[in-house]
Amino acid sequence: MLRRTFLNILPAVPALVSGCTTTSGQQAASEEGGETFEVTKTEAEWQKSLTAAQFRILREEGTEPAFSSSLNDEHRRGTFQCAGCDLPVYSSETKFQSGTGWPSFTAPLPDAIRMKPDRSLFTVRTEVHCRRCGGHLGHLFDDGPPPTRKRYCMNGAAMTFTLLGS
Repeated sequence: MLRRTFLNILPAVPALVSGCTTTSGQQAASEEGGETFEVTKTEAEWQKSLTAAQFRILREEGTEPAFSSSLNDEHRRGTFQCAGCDLPVYSSETKFQSGTGWPSFTAPLPDAIRMKPDRSLFTVRTEVHCRRCGGHLGHLFDDGPPPTRKRYCMNGAAMTFTLLGS
């Protein structure tokens, strides 16, 4: 009986640990942090303007399966934008192959992102958000290559790509 109860509540643990009390992770983040964003929409407007995967990641702070995004293998020169508001967030010049299955970068573009602590999954990580719309992009880790030693591990579904010169 105890094992069954534990298994039944296990899926709810990340939300309980992170303190999220709304259905939209971004709504919770902006309410807790008191942040306002240049681009704001209702939940219904976000659902209409994003694909289901984009909404789950950008607005509900989800994560796509490893190796599922075509942007993981994008190696042309260009710019990666937030899929929620088109803000340029990463240059292809900072992209590297991390082997993790997600597009990874050593640094964001200037004034492109904001970060906050993510206390889900029984640990504290650094969550990366678009500074213009608050969309969840991914997480920051300290295991990247020189010179920054940072790995901005992003969800490909949270971004779009524009080829340089397009």
